[in-house]
Amino acid sequence: MRVVLVHGIFDTGSKFKVLQPYLESRGHQCLAPSLTPNDGRDGLPALAEQLKGKIDAAFGADAPFALVGFSMGGLVSRWYLQELGGHARVDRFVAISAPMQGTLWAYGYPGVGAKQMRPGSDFLARLGTTVDRLAHLELFAYWTPYDAVIVPQASADWDLADSRRIPALCHPCMLWHEDLLAELAAALASA
Repeated sequence: MRVVLVHGIFDTGSKFKVLQPYLESRGHQCLAPSLTPNDGRDGLPALAEQLKGKIDAAFGADAPFALVGFSMGGLVSRWYLQELGGHARVDRFVAISAPMQGTLWAYGYPGVGAKQMRPGSDFLARLGTTVDRLAHLELFAYWTPYDAVIVPQASADWDLADSRRIPALCHPCMLWHEDLLAELAAALASA
């Protein structure tokens, strides 16, 4: 199965240096593009447009794949799915520590993308109005109660998804926690 991994704020595709080889060793073909500017200063829709271009360049415009978004990458992924037609070719979406209801942390950083990640933002409200486009997708969400970036942590506990608590001790620790790796492998294997 093709899998697209979408990084979070301040990161690049190399953030998946444990997760990508783990999935590839299980037979998945992974794409982990680096989106710029990686602080989201131009807005999350601009990053979603880049994501679409990179996916189409790598896999063509029609090939199906699974989408995995970490942190801010979860919201970039949702914009791609809901506003750029990605829902037509993705059958499962996995959100890892993604601020589905926003994060208070976003008040501490300037830029359009940070504003869009704030609780109650127009960006999040827009995603709320088109969430029905995800109705046919299998949705998974993984979060940790020890997250200091997604505040409150319950923002990543997405009620539309099969949501699971992972006892990782920090936000980035999610990407190499053995429970998360096992859960993600199972979610992707069921395709």
